[in-house]
Amino acid sequence: MIPYRTRTLDNGLRVVVNRDRTSRLAAVNLLYEVGARNEDPGRTGFAHLFEHLMFRGTRRVPNFDLPVQMASGDNNAFTNNDYTDFYITLPVDNIETALWLESDRMEGLDITPEKLETEKKVVIEEFRQRYLNQPYGDQTMLLRALCYKVHPYRWSAIGLRPDHIAAATLADVEAFYRAHYHPSGAILSISADLEEERMLALAEKWFAPLADRPSPPASIPAEPAQTAPRREEVERDVPATTVTVAYHMGSRTSPEFYTADLVSDLLSGGDSARLYRSLVQGRKLLSSVNAYVSGDVDPGLFVFTGQLLPGVEPAAVEEAFRAEIRALCTEPPTPYETEKVKNKFEANTLFGELNVMNKAMNLGYYEMLGDLELVNREIDLYRGVGYDDIAAFCRRTFRDENASTLIYRAK
Repeated sequence: MIPYRTRTLDNGLRVVVNRDRTSRLAAVNLLYEVGARNEDPGRTGFAHLFEHLMFRGTRRVPNFDLPVQMASGDNNAFTNNDYTDFYITLPVDNIETALWLESDRMEGLDITPEKLETEKKVVIEEFRQRYLNQPYGDQTMLLRALCYKVHPYRWSAIGLRPDHIAAATLADVEAFYRAHYHPSGAILSISADLEEERMLALAEKWFAPLADRPSPPASIPAEPAQTAPRREEVERDVPATTVTVAYHMGSRTSPEFYTADLVSDLLSGGDSARLYRSLVQGRKLLSSVNAYVSGDVDPGLFVFTGQLLPGVEPAAVEEAFRAEIRALCTEPPTPYETEKVKNKFEANTLFGELNVMNKAMNLGYYEMLGDLELVNREIDLYRGVGYDDIAAFCRRTFRDENASTLIYRAK
């Protein structure tokens, strides 16, 4: 259980605070509701580029990292398709250093042509190294493009193509900054051993003076229901062929999410799960196998993927996946199977709450989802999933016409 208090400042900034009496560290997390889903299809990769630019200094603080280091702190950030997250951990006595720095770069980022060109080169090189010049690097990009035809989930956070970043102008990135980096587009979450009212007062002190500059949000097109199976086969210079089958499912806040997550753990939650025992240990079709849910804010994917052993044909693996789905639809898992995965979920959740940074991040994330109390209700929701829910989810989701299959064949 994570106790918390919330407040929305006059400029629209949402603040969530938690008193953690067990840690001498403070965690300050600032989540901006901008990710790859908010980008123009002709100008992708901007959210990730901005993650880099936000560390390039402001008019007041040219070197962002130096004050953090002088305060004995650590900081980092990440971008995904749904949001961008910045976080700082430091001794609780130095918490105002973090709040000062984050409030300063929310409105005072110093974007110069030289800084922009430097970070563009960094991001383009990252694109090449991680996605274009690495074995299996473009596999997730191909899968996204196969599964999504309208929704911006069809590209990853790095973007569609490096030339989108290469062509970005100073005016482009300044417009993106004004549109997305402002108080009403952000959530500040803090976990520290301080009185909650004190943390709320500090948030007011450092962020209330900032003026909001909201802009009308761009509409995000909904992905139409898939009505026919899709397939793509590519050949790459990789060690082994992989087969990936993805099915459309509900969003992170849909009632079926916990059922889908439990199903993924039943199938691939470790070496004792069904897919590993059957397809790796038993039939020896695969060297590795996984099933997972994407957990996106908008309707996402349930994905099966496996790396084939030499001599195994992709068709055999596709049929093996279908057989495991049929078994789950017709044969209830044993009480031991379901209790094991539910206990694992509960343990992971409770252990995560021991970390002050995890708490701050989770509070910001669930506030973004629009249901903050989920942070304390998810264990009960997960434990409430029964076999009828599992069977109904499998029949509704794992249909041939809802499947997108990517064969990533080794040369």
